[in-house]
Amino acid sequence: MLLIREGLLNVLKVLCIVLFSVLVLVVVWQVFTRQVLGAPSPWTTVTAQYMFVWLSLFAATLVFGERGHIAVDFLALRAPGVARHVLIVLVQGCTLAFAVLVMVWGGIRGMSMSWDQVIPGFPFTVGLMYLALPVTGLMIAFLALEDLVLAVRGDDLAPLEETDDEAAESSGAAAAAAVVQDQGQGHGQNYDQGGGVDPAAGPGSRPDTEKEH
Repeated sequence: MLLIREGLLNVLKVLCIVLFSVLVLVVVWQVFTRQVLGAPSPWTTVTAQYMFVWLSLFAATLVFGERGHIAVDFLALRAPGVARHVLIVLVQGCTLAFAVLVMVWGGIRGMSMSWDQVIPGFPFTVGLMYLALPVTGLMIAFLALEDLVLAVRGDDLAPLEETDDEAAESSGAAAAAAVVQDQGQGHGQNYDQGGGVDPAAGPGSRPDTEKEH
């Protein structure tokens, strides 16, 4: 499931970038036609409104998948071990219930009631625009279910960015230690080859350079 989660987050990142880029272009064109041409385009306002809704929902799903959303952890940090575990499981269960009941089920009902409602100057209906709710609800439900399973198992639900930073720091520290060790071995070999004291010769021995003199 971890690979599915990573693939889903990568797709969401691409969608957010594309939606944000198109939204900027639509708004710029709206301002240009209104201020420069004096004939505002009728479709730009509605397009920008619905694209902003889709972008907000996809971005919220992405942040939730990365566990980077804002959380009030005042009680969780001060609760004992068992109570903290129960609280984390309860939060994930409530998130799963909200995604299924409100976003998926409520979004489908909203789509069914407004599926044929026409938007003036727009090629899509209102019901089709409401498709963003059940789609993002299913994704959040999947992510919340995975987090719920991890919480029941007792795993720590740390933000994914923090885990990546910790892995990078550990790998960097290991690489630095290897470099230091290689440099130390290299200095030792150079010292022996340059006429240094042989450790096996005893405390009274002198370097080879001194013997030559």
